[in-house]
Amino acid sequence: MRNKEWKKYKLSNITSKLGDGLHGTPKYDNNGEYYFINGNNLENGKIVIKPDTKRVSFTEYQKYKKELNNNTILLSINGTLGNIGYYNNEKVILGKSACYFNLKDGFSKDYVRYIMSTKSFKLFLENFATGATIKNVSLDAMRNFEFYAPRKDLQDKIAKILSNYDNLIENNNKRIKILEEMAQKIYKEWFVDFKFPGHETTTFKDSPLGKIPNDWEVKKVVELSTLSKGKSYKSSELVDKKDGLPFLNLKCVERDGGFKREGLKWFCGKYNDNHVVLPEDIIMAVTDMTQERKLVARPARIPHNWYKKYIMSMDLVKLVANNDINKTYLYSLLKYSNFSDEVKNYANGVNVLHLNPQNIEQFELVVASEPLRNNFWEIAKRIFNQIDVLYLKNENLKQTRDILLPRLISGEINVENMEVL
Repeated sequence: MRNKEWKKYKLSNITSKLGDGLHGTPKYDNNGEYYFINGNNLENGKIVIKPDTKRVSFTEYQKYKKELNNNTILLSINGTLGNIGYYNNEKVILGKSACYFNLKDGFSKDYVRYIMSTKSFKLFLENFATGATIKNVSLDAMRNFEFYAPRKDLQDKIAKILSNYDNLIENNNKRIKILEEMAQKIYKEWFVDFKFPGHETTTFKDSPLGKIPNDWEVKKVVELSTLSKGKSYKSSELVDKKDGLPFLNLKCVERDGGFKREGLKWFCGKYNDNHVVLPEDIIMAVTDMTQERKLVARPARIPHNWYKKYIMSMDLVKLVANNDINKTYLYSLLKYSNFSDEVKNYANGVNVLHLNPQNIEQFELVVASEPLRNNFWEIAKRIFNQIDVLYLKNENLKQTRDILLPRLISGEINVENMEVL
């Protein structure tokens, strides 16, 4: 039961300015210092400048700049809904899918951000979104969004409790990144630069892919693994978590390769053994619906410590390593080589890219000698297992935070006398 001191507000009550960005296209300038950002540039409370983010000149910035300040929150309201970012004096102009609002004094930026991370706010966006193919939430709808808030010091305390979880998650993500960079560095040093243990006495031979050590080979992917296509499914076969098996789909693959648990769905239909994926198996995207067109041909390794069995969608293939090739080496070979960048060129389609699995099977790779592969496996497996442990820790932290979030925001948990570090 929330305290009587909590008051009900509309977003318009607590903002000095609420608007969106340019409804049109500015004049781009590859040498410009200012970035043209939209809702897809907002991630986890930050403005993310991507390699393909367009730039504009100072003149264009002057024409289209908005009144942004240190109390500005940005929110995606067109296409992808609900992405959040803070403005931290970045050199940017906004597109129409980025809504901005400047909070008045007396309201915590972090507290309002957490309100907009709740399921109730996401449901609000869905209910007020219009458009058949591209969803859009109007500024009027945003202004009329209602929520409860206590006085400022309690807002800060609630936000601090939740941000402590987010800080732990962020620290684990930094550790994961370091571990992934370690694995990639070892792979490059051994299998690209040929600086593997004992390389000083190695002799080389010519191959279709250039000079390689004498005991290495060039093989097609089909010689290293067996590919299986995913399950064609109906939307009615996707259910609540408690009633189904974890269902792998495109949202489970990172755009530069790697696994994302957030994308998991749950499946209750019929399937066969080819559709089953087990821990440490390798999956790969063969369809791409993203604007960046970077997902197709990217591999992901299923963590060893989450679920015992998964089903995969028709947008994925599974690669099962042959007996003489261990999974860890095969995954590294696919992720850290030029494989994905080369194979994706065979994908075709206008709105949706499709990659024929045969193009994966026929791609040639340089394969190291078995002793060296096993040596790499001993090192890389430990690294990947540490990554899996950190991912699981993050999932547990996220679950705890997400349980606390609605209870804190609603006032169900009283923080008045709670000490927060």
